[in-house]
Formats: sequence, structure tokens, C-alpha cells
Amino acid sequence: MSSYRIQFAKEIFGVPFTVGHVDISRARDAGRALRAAEIRFARNHGVTDWRERADIAALAGGRSED
Repeated sequence: MSSYRIQFAKEIFGVPFTVGHVDISRARDAGRALRAAEIRFARNHGVTDWRERADIAALAGGRSED
């Protein structure tokens, strides 16, 4: 299992501005971590879809845990 940080950004005039991040402590792969972070971000901001608050969701980094 690995841990991941997913950053969310709003793009204004082509420049991304970070609006938040979500740490996922355990996920099988980056795809699952990204999906979990999108759901958590939306819940934390009280919206049904994370795209209401951000334009970009990107993996910021990950590390392996044994």
C-alpha cells in the first residue's frame, strides 16, 4: 500500500492556483487514490462534484509503505 497527496487547483487565465489538497494514507494504486481524493474533496467542500470548486486534480507525490 502507498500513501498519496492529491492537489486541487483552480485555473485562472491558464495559471493553476492551488485551492486545497487531500492526503490518502492507503491506496492500492494512484488511480484509486485519485478517485478517493476527489470524493473526499467534494464532501469536505459540501458539493456533489469536486469540479464545482477546482479545475485540476493532480497527484502531488506518493511513497511506498511496507
